[in-house]
Formats: sequence, structure tokens, C-alpha cells
Amino acid sequence: MRLAGVVEQVVPVRLGGRSYDIVLHPGLLATVGDRLGALTSSPKIGIVTDRHVADRYLQGTLRSLCKAGYDPTPIILPPGERTKTLSTIGKILDVLARKKFERQSLLLALGGGVIGDITGFAASIYQRGIPFVQVPTTLVAQVDSSVGGKTGVDHRLGKNLIGAFYQPRAVLIDPLMLRTLPRREWIAGLAEVIKYGIIADEEFFAFLEKAMPALLKLEEGPVLHAIKRSCEIKAQVVTADERESDRRRILNYGHTIGHALESLSGYRGLIHGEAVGIGLVQEADLACHMGLCGRDIVERIRSLVQRAGLSDQISQPSFAPIWGAMQHDKKVVGGQVVGVWPVRVGEVVIRPIERQVCATWFKNSHNPRRKSSNSRQPGKNLSVEKFGHEGKSQ
Repeated sequence: MRLAGVVEQVVPVRLGGRSYDIVLHPGLLATVGDRLGALTSSPKIGIVTDRHVADRYLQGTLRSLCKAGYDPTPIILPPGERTKTLSTIGKILDVLARKKFERQSLLLALGGGVIGDITGFAASIYQRGIPFVQVPTTLVAQVDSSVGGKTGVDHRLGKNLIGAFYQPRAVLIDPLMLRTLPRREWIAGLAEVIKYGIIADEEFFAFLEKAMPALLKLEEGPVLHAIKRSCEIKAQVVTADERESDRRRILNYGHTIGHALESLSGYRGLIHGEAVGIGLVQEADLACHMGLCGRDIVERIRSLVQRAGLSDQISQPSFAPIWGAMQHDKKVVGGQVVGVWPVRVGEVVIRPIERQVCATWFKNSHNPRRKSSNSRQPGKNLSVEKFGHEGKSQ
């Protein structure tokens, strides 16, 4: 990707007194220090990052902050989902207390989704809340996890069970950082991008179908458009439902099964986007089994997921562990697993799923002799909430 001729783009997240901007610009990292002046009056900046990101981007970030007159403190953590624990939060808080961070001192999350979640949660509880800024370095973080204020850590029984809604003061996205992203991480991030087309924007989904070869080559124009449009959709949904009481739940599409698969692997096998990619297809297939969408919708989603280089298959041979993991998901309401199901590309519904329905689907979907004639047509008269067309309630 090239720097020349690219105009800085801003996507606002309008939440009243908690509003902030998502700023998208290649080369932005070099100016991060200058951009913090309006966000904090304290010279103390804590940079939370992991070893892999630190090797590539910590020194440049430190130079920018020092040049702008800040006193930065790096907090370098082990990489990976297994770092998302209360123990890690305690270590961050220890550093902040030792360094005498105050309420106006700021935390900078320099990394992927794990670092963003950890940093935001630590910021939300230190001195009852200090400001933090997201500087996402992975595709998943740039298009999804850095936006919306979900922060937290995992519990041994489930992902993201401990946390808080706490909005950043800004999200600063430098797409040039994606050039150093491992290929596996880049491909995994495309699952979250595809999700946005399915839940809210068929035109965007069609763009991804056409542009997938260019995206896989990291061509500048398609990449910038994919990031910006994803952020726009996320911002619209979050603005309408900040705390996930209603419309924001559509962002969980692909994550009911996806989170279960992550949990079952002990966060050592599938990375987040890979699990979500499987979830996108399998939850569409389950929706078809329930009569919510046609087989054509499933196959259109499956085709794009496969073309992105992602798996669409569950390798877990038994249903019981998957259902058990789904029961520990934070989306469970009144003991019921509540899922997000496509009715077409660009429109989804929210409804609970019964164990027996899911078990029957799982048995059928893992039968190699399953025939497409078993699929159902979209159901009628369902008591569900429909969302689509830029996240507007239908």
C-alpha cells in the first residue's frame, strides 16, 4: 500500500458525552503523539502492547510521544488470547500505581483485539476510570474490536465473561501497519469484514465478492474501503445501542458458534477470526435448518468465506461440548442461547435456539450424505427482531 494521495478519513461514533472519532490514515502512527493533545492534559502515557507488536512499532510510538512532550511508560505483555486474564489486569494496575498515574493520565492500546480489550478494561477500573485510546494493529481490531467500548477478559468457562462497556477517547487507525501482519492474521480478520455485509449491507457484501482477490493482495483502495465501511457499520450499530440491549446484538453473528470453538480449543488452536469464519457459515446453515433462510444464502456466504481462505467446517466431532461451551457464552439470556441468524444477505434476525433443534442440525450437518433437498424455505410468522439495511430495525 502507498501513502501518496490518500486523504484522512474520519468516522464519528456519536454517543453524547462519550462520542469520539475513528481516524483512518496511512502513516498515522508517526503523528500519534500530536493527536493526543486534545485528549489528555497529563504527560503520563501508558503504552500497553505485546512482544510481537513492540518489536515492530514500540520505538516509533515512543519517539512520537516523546517528541510531543509526553512521558511514556511501555507495558509489554505476552501475545495471544491466553493473556486476557484478571491476572494480567492486576499487573497493568501495579505498573500504573507504581508510576503514580492519575485520573487524567492516558492508556494507549497498541495492538490487536486482545490488547485493546485488556487496556480498555484496565482503564475502566483504575481510579474508577481513566482515558484510553485505541491504536489497533490487526485487521480484526481495526474493523471491529477497537470500536464500540467492549472491554474485558476471559474466564476459564467462557470468553469475555468479565468486563465493562467503556468507550475510548479515539480510535487511530494506520492501515500501513497491516503490511507487517502475519498472513494468517490478515485472512482471519476478513471474517469480521464479511460479517458486516451479511448483517447490514448487501451492497458491501457484493463489493467483497468482487474485490476479494484484491483484498488478499492488500491493494490500497479496496483495503481502505473495507476498513472504512466496516467502521461505519459498526459505528451506526453502536450509536443506536451502546450497551447491547437490542440492535447491537446483530454484531454477534458468527460468534455464538465461533466463541464456543475458541473456548474448546483452549484459545490455542483457532484464532478469533478463523473461529468466526466457521461461525458465519455454520450459523447460516443452522438458520437454514430452522427455516429462516434458503440454501442459496448459505452457499453464497460459504463461497465468500472459502474464497477469503477461511475454513467453513467444524472439526469438533461431538455436539455436547459445543453446546456446553455455548451455554457459558455471555449472550445466554434466561438460560437460553440467543443467536443471530441471516434471512438474506444484509438482513438478520435475533432469536433463541433450543438444544434439540441445534442437536438435530448438528447431526444432519455432519452426515456426509446430507442432501440439499433437506433444506427448508424461509419461515413465516416468526416472532423475531429483524435488522438490516445499515442496521435499521425493520
